[in-house]
Amino acid sequence: MKIQAAVATAPQTDLEIRELELDEPRPDEVTVRLVASGVCHTDAIVRDQWYPVPLPAVLGHEGSGVVEAVGADVTDLAVGDKVVLAPASCGVCEHCIAGHPQYCVDFSPLNFGGSRPDGARMFSEHGSPISSNFFGQSSFASVTNVRARNAVKVADDAPLELLGPLGCGIMTGSGSVLNVLRPGAGESIAVFGTGAVGLAGMLAAVASGATTIIMVDIVPSRLEFAKELGATHVVDSREVDPVEAIREITGGRGVQYALDTTGVPQVFAQMTKSLALRGHGVLVGAAKLGTEAPFDIGTLLTSGISISMVVEGDAVPREFIPKLIALHERGLFPFDRLVKRYPFAEINRAFADSESGETIKPVLVY
Repeated sequence: MKIQAAVATAPQTDLEIRELELDEPRPDEVTVRLVASGVCHTDAIVRDQWYPVPLPAVLGHEGSGVVEAVGADVTDLAVGDKVVLAPASCGVCEHCIAGHPQYCVDFSPLNFGGSRPDGARMFSEHGSPISSNFFGQSSFASVTNVRARNAVKVADDAPLELLGPLGCGIMTGSGSVLNVLRPGAGESIAVFGTGAVGLAGMLAAVASGATTIIMVDIVPSRLEFAKELGATHVVDSREVDPVEAIREITGGRGVQYALDTTGVPQVFAQMTKSLALRGHGVLVGAAKLGTEAPFDIGTLLTSGISISMVVEGDAVPREFIPKLIALHERGLFPFDRLVKRYPFAEINRAFADSESGETIKPVLVY
């Protein structure tokens, strides 16, 4: 069928909305008509070729929509089902079957390879193939094909215009806190970065019962917004040393948990030094391949700290996304306050507003 899609053609270049051809779904796929798609920092850095995804490409990986067709082997989804789309995984490797699909042995080719595993691409233009299957979905398109495994069924009355970011950015921040760090009631956490991932992590910390929640950034308005959402303390790292500030807030001990959402080497180093004895820190911020960060192994050797590198919140999407929806419905996870909607035709403005910080989480509405 003919569909509309935003095509990335070159680094630092606006996406072009074009008419493309979409092929038929494979036996294990469903065709989804998109209702909305979040815009994520990863879309921008892939457009700019931090990761070597083939261009031209249809990006987008926070999609939500309605199933229009199902492949012959699909048994758990039906036409008309509402779905949120999640990253691709094989489902059969040792990590997938152990409940850690975000560390699938084929995660990179399945999500960044630009095609299905057999090399076939879903989209074409005048007979020429266009890189597709980004994060298993390429959701910057009015209609796309995804493996049924990637689609999370939600309730018939689910607000699809809101839910797409649960498939990546919101899942990454909240999952890193709830699935990996797991702070308990009365414990402390510091979050570096007040973008969508950082604020989602903060909201998860509030929901978990943590009572010392410190947000670190360089944008005063974002820090004030974090306080509105539940942060107990904020640190402007342009004005003060964040490590010293965190230790002062915690009586010299440091925080039990920390989350770096920036991918900035200096910030990563600050996170490691802000941890209490036997504290646990997580890095989720994406950096260019080959980026190295300082790590004071001399001083930190006796600290007993743990550092984890986390992808997509180490979540099982079909289990975790419904939990986030349930928390939101009860008013315990108000991630909707991070979202601003844009018509699909204004995708490049959404990218620009995300990069400038004007918008925390842009969501395109088809």
